[in-house]
Amino acid sequence: QFQDPRGITIDGGDSVYVTDQGFAAMRVQKFSSTGTYSTKWGSPGTGDGQFQSPRGITVDSNGFVYVTDTPLDRFQKFDAVGSFTGVWGEEGSAPGEFNLPIGIAFAANLWIVDENNHRIQEVTSTCVFVSELGTQGSGDGQFNGPTEIAIDADGKIYAPDAGNHRIQKPGQ
Repeated sequence: QFQDPRGITIDGGDSVYVTDQGFAAMRVQKFSSTGTYSTKWGSPGTGDGQFQSPRGITVDSNGFVYVTDTPLDRFQKFDAVGSFTGVWGEEGSAPGEFNLPIGIAFAANLWIVDENNHRIQEVTSTCVFVSELGTQGSGDGQFNGPTEIAIDADGKIYAPDAGNHRIQKPGQ
């Protein structure tokens, strides 16, 4: 059951992961591709493996699950059964810092939508900062509140730019 589902992703084995930011939930739930419940993890809070508002979710090529925790300006890493393995990020605008990380995707590296810093950050799976795309504005490659991210098979990035009422392909 869900209270307020927000993010969804599918791993290489067709398992489906959903973030639920309902007040009493604050968790990730995992299902088979046919909808059979498998497991859940997380709880309300600010500690390791806890969430204040789990939003974006992605799975890397090794099966690790990454979840953005938007109001805490961080993302957490879990194994495929929900065991906590790490947390990264803090509030700020420097590389590797966030101001409302919301969407997240994996393609060779992690790409995290940093909504209030109007950019997308790229970090390795060991959370080393690599690069960023975008600045605040309305021109090409600029954002006004990017919200999500998708990456196609060719590695091209697509990002809804809510404040500018458009979809962008930054850096391409």
